[in-house]
Amino acid sequence: MHSVLPTMRALPETFAKTHVRAAFDRLARDVVVRVGIAIIALTITLVYLVLALNTAGAAGPTLLLYATLTAGIAAAACGALAPLVRRNRLLQGEISRLEEQLEDLRDRNWEIREAEERARSFLEAQGDLIARRDKDGHITYANDAFCALAGRPREELIGGSCSLGGPGADVVVLPDGTAIHDQELRTEAGPRWIAWREVSVRAGMCGHTETQSVGRDVTNRVLAEHALADARDQADSANRAKSRFLAMVSHEIRTPMNGILGMAELVMDTSLTPEQMTYVRAIKTSGDTLLSLIEEILDFSKIEAGKLDLDARPFALSTLAEEAVELLSPRAIDKRIEIASFVDERLPTEVIGDAIRLRQVLLNLAGNAVKFTEKGGVAITIEPGFAPNEVNFQVRDTGVGIVPEAQGSIFEEFEQAEGGANRKFGGTGLGLAISKRIVERMGGRIGVESVPGVGSTFSFAVTLPRAGSESAPPLPTPHLVHSAILIVAPGQTEAQLIARRLSAWGAQTCVIADALVALALLPERTWDTVIVDRALGAEATESIVRACDRAITRKLVLIAPNDRDDLAALKTAGFTGYLVKPVRGTSLAARFSAADAAFERGDEREREARARRANADINNALAILVAEDNDINALLARALLAKLGHRPSIATTGTDAVDSWIAARAAGTPYDLVLMDVHMPDVDGIEATRRIRATEAQEATRRTPIIALTANAFAEDREACLAAGMDAFLTKPLDRERLAEALTTVMKPAPLAA
Repeated sequence: MHSVLPTMRALPETFAKTHVRAAFDRLARDVVVRVGIAIIALTITLVYLVLALNTAGAAGPTLLLYATLTAGIAAAACGALAPLVRRNRLLQGEISRLEEQLEDLRDRNWEIREAEERARSFLEAQGDLIARRDKDGHITYANDAFCALAGRPREELIGGSCSLGGPGADVVVLPDGTAIHDQELRTEAGPRWIAWREVSVRAGMCGHTETQSVGRDVTNRVLAEHALADARDQADSANRAKSRFLAMVSHEIRTPMNGILGMAELVMDTSLTPEQMTYVRAIKTSGDTLLSLIEEILDFSKIEAGKLDLDARPFALSTLAEEAVELLSPRAIDKRIEIASFVDERLPTEVIGDAIRLRQVLLNLAGNAVKFTEKGGVAITIEPGFAPNEVNFQVRDTGVGIVPEAQGSIFEEFEQAEGGANRKFGGTGLGLAISKRIVERMGGRIGVESVPGVGSTFSFAVTLPRAGSESAPPLPTPHLVHSAILIVAPGQTEAQLIARRLSAWGAQTCVIADALVALALLPERTWDTVIVDRALGAEATESIVRACDRAITRKLVLIAPNDRDDLAALKTAGFTGYLVKPVRGTSLAARFSAADAAFERGDEREREARARRANADINNALAILVAEDNDINALLARALLAKLGHRPSIATTGTDAVDSWIAARAAGTPYDLVLMDVHMPDVDGIEATRRIRATEAQEATRRTPIIALTANAFAEDREACLAAGMDAFLTKPLDRERLAEALTTVMKPAPLAA
């Protein structure tokens, strides 16, 4: 640019001067030629006349003739000069026009110089490094910033091949041909990073190309990126340290908690006075509360560390809701409130999603609802959402409610609806925060609507696609069209959900909360079924069933789980069947689908038969090796296994466990199963399992089922156990039901993978 612009600026002025000079040259040549011809002709004529006069000697006529000829010659000369004068005028006009064009070109040339100065000042003001190089790499232009960084004046750089030096990153070529790369330069002020953009441009009038390089100092950006990378590495390291710390704390807390809760459960199985039973139950309740707190803190830490992984598998929505209700029903019964669930039949029987995480959210929301509800009840409903495959979950309670100013922050960490030192309800305030993170991780949304003193409704919606092949059978649908059903219950939560399900099956339902009103309605119309809640009281319940007409063939009673001892009296009073609260949809459908009116339901008899068969299978005494270094936990495991009818043996280290397992095989009395604690001195459970599996592979003998026992609840611990060759995973603290279930699952007669 520096060399091309002067040339372009000089072209118009040079062209104008050349054109004017040529015009003057042509005019001068024409004038000289024409004047010369006229003079020569006049001279010849005069000579001829003089000669003639001298010869003839006639003066008078000669003079007249001479004058005439002279006039003629003059006239001819003037006639010859007239076009020259006219052409001269034309040339003068052209000269004036060219002078005007020349002045205009001077003005344009001045504008070009101004534009050049503005362009140069603009390029210099950018602060970027700008240089041009020809095909041989020689610099044809360099701005002040480039010269300053190179440390050399422009005159020395032009024509040379100066390189700023320093390592450069890989060159990336964009689709438009622009090449970009970063280059690190070593300067007196320290290392600098330059981001270069190189593109080919045309130079001059001859059309050859040059490479224009524009470099920008991005040192601050690179340093910021390095700082962010260092901060990220430090954060990752801190997260890993936090995870290790939480795993260690979890293990150290769960180990004594295993002993506290397990021993409390064993003490409750002994003969205790009512006072002693109250104290032991208080110990177990406190231990469960502490364990729940530990679980919340661990879950929150995993979410904060970004380790919340989802496991999408087919599951039944009705099972999810009913299991959550059954887990919370003991707490609800203790508070004398109701809890029930309803799953809309428009939803598919099975969907695909993470059932464990969804159950965690439901338990958090419903658990809070039970905690903050003193009268009334809690209802869990699952219905279709607005979007395709969207499922809407609602947890509605009749509790204390939430003030409007607290609803906006209720899902934040460590936030609670009530605050201050005088708050009535305890908790860490992590349950709702964890639920929000889980729902958002699933791509859903969560919210709350509440009226203080009336109740709250927590809802969340997630997308759960229909399972391709549903393994669970669909809910049987009784034919109840035109059936009239009277429901008498003091609480409206479960009664309303039962009525809603019966209405979906075609029945006409009427829900009454008062026994006297029910007695008055009984004779008013023909009822096909009467359902009475035992919570009305024994006298009111029996008075209603006695008032029922004999035409009413189905008279059902709703009982709490601890009211089973009254079944005989209820049957004698006239009831034809019963339903245990909270009522499962399958139980309700089975009761109304039964052909007879037997008091005992077939599904309950089958369930009890399955339980007896399971107990019979599990009570076949198994030789079980327990590898546990903690004396209390070893004592607990021994006691639990003995109560389940097995023969436990204890090993306190991993080495002792392997030696005991080998010795039992050598003696011909191998162990049927191994309970392996993961953390043990000498050799841990992982290494001990590897040694056992290696011995089995070497000797090609039967595989011994191994169940991991650990106080760590992280997914990586589970994966490590399974990778070492263990068959199942049990998290401490142990309880009898989970232990029995694990033993039953592992000991099923099925081929075990090596």
